[in-house]
Amino acid sequence: MRNEFFETDEFRAAFASHHIGKVFKAYRNHPRHLQLFGKALNQELLGRWLGLNQAQVSKQENGPPEYNLKNLRNWAKILHLPQHLLWFDFPGQSRLVVPRAASSPGAESSKLIAPGDRDELLIVNTGMDTLELLRRVRASAIDSSTIDALSITVEQLCCDYPHADARELMVAGKEWLGKMTQLLENRLTLAQHRDVLSKAGTLALLVGCLEYDTGDARAAEATRRMAMELGKEAGDQGIVGWAHEMLAWFHLTAGNYRAVIPAAEAGVLEAPSHSVAVQLYGQQAKAYARMGKPEEVRQALDKGSALLDRLPFPDRPDNHFVVDPDKWDFYAMDTYRIVGEDQLAQRNAEEVIRRGVNPEGVQLSPMRIAEAELTLAVIAARRGDVEEAAELGIQALQNNRQSRPSLLMVSTELEDELATYGNEAGRDFRDLLAEVKRTP
Repeated sequence: MRNEFFETDEFRAAFASHHIGKVFKAYRNHPRHLQLFGKALNQELLGRWLGLNQAQVSKQENGPPEYNLKNLRNWAKILHLPQHLLWFDFPGQSRLVVPRAASSPGAESSKLIAPGDRDELLIVNTGMDTLELLRRVRASAIDSSTIDALSITVEQLCCDYPHADARELMVAGKEWLGKMTQLLENRLTLAQHRDVLSKAGTLALLVGCLEYDTGDARAAEATRRMAMELGKEAGDQGIVGWAHEMLAWFHLTAGNYRAVIPAAEAGVLEAPSHSVAVQLYGQQAKAYARMGKPEEVRQALDKGSALLDRLPFPDRPDNHFVVDPDKWDFYAMDTYRIVGEDQLAQRNAEEVIRRGVNPEGVQLSPMRIAEAELTLAVIAARRGDVEEAAELGIQALQNNRQSRPSLLMVSTELEDELATYGNEAGRDFRDLLAEVKRTP
C-alpha cells in the first residue's frame, strides 16, 4: 500500500491510540475496500493474513491494547503499516513497547528505546545489560535471569542473520559460542546444562551458515557437525533437524542434487513436527526440480505446505531458524522457476520483494530479495527481454548481504538463459558474474 492509503481520519485516530486492534478495524473498513468490493474486509480474511483466527482478530479489535512487541512488529510488517505512524519499530531495530506500571491497576504504557541499542533489549527483559551478562557467565553465576538473557542474546543474533554484515555477525557468533562452551565446563544443574547446550547448538548452526555464506565450506561443515553433536547431547530435535537441513543446503548449492534427498529425509525423521521439516521439504522440492521430477516436486511442496498450515505462526519470523509463510513462498519461487512455471515464479518473486522492504525502503531480507531479482531476470530472459534480465541480474549481484553459494547457483541459471541469445547477450552481467566467481 502507498502511504496515502493510511491517510484517513480513522487511521489517524487508530495510530494515535496506540491500539493495534483499532488499526485492524480501520484497515478492514477502508473506503477503498468499500469502493472495490462493496463491503469491508471481514475478520476471517484479515486473520488469515495475520496468522490469527476470526475470534482472535475480534479480541484484538475490541479488547485491551496489545503490548507484545513480537506480535506488533509481525502484524505491522504483514500489513505494511508506515513506520512513521507507529509507536514501535520494525524488526531489526530495538525500539520496544514495554508494559509498565501506571496510575490505575493493570494499566500499561509504552517506552521507546533507541534503535541499535541492543543492551536495552536485555535490560527491559532481564534487568541486566551485556556487560553484566558476561560477568555472570565468567563467574558461572547462572540463574534463571542469566539463562533468559542468554536466550535473548542468541535469538537476536539469529534474527540479525538476514540483514547484518556476515563477517561481523560471524565474529560475534563465534565469541558467544566460545563463552557457551566454556560455561559447559562449569558446574550447572541438569536443566541449565541442557539449556546451555541448546543455545550453543543454535550458535553453531548460525556460525556454520555464515561460514558457508562467505565461501568457507570446509569450516561450515565442521561447525555443522558440532551443532549436530550439541543438539543430540541436549536432546533438541530442532537443532539436529537444522544440522541435516544445512547438509541438504550444502549439497544443493554444490550441485549434488541426489544427495539432498536422503539428507532432507534424515532431518524430517529427526524433527517431523518442527518448522525445520517444512524447510527440509522445500530443499527436497528444489532438488527434485533440478533433477526434472515434477511429480516429486509437487509431493514435497504439498507436504511442506500441509505441515506449515498446522504450525503456529512464529513469534520472531525474522529468526533464521524458523519457517513462516514468507519463507515458504521464497522456497516455492525457486521451484516454480526451475520447472518453468514462470507466472507462479514471478508472482512469488514480486511478493518476496514486496515483503522484504519496509515502507522507508530499507531491505529487511536482502538475500531473499537478490534471489527474487534473479528469478525475475530469468523470466525476463525467457521472454526475450535481455536488457531487463541483465539489469536485474546486475542489481542482484551488487547486493551487500549475500549467501555466496546460493547466489552463484541462481546466477548461473541466468547466465545459461542469456547464453541462448549469443555471446554478447547480457555481457555486463556475465562480466560481473565472472568477477564475483573469481573473488574469494
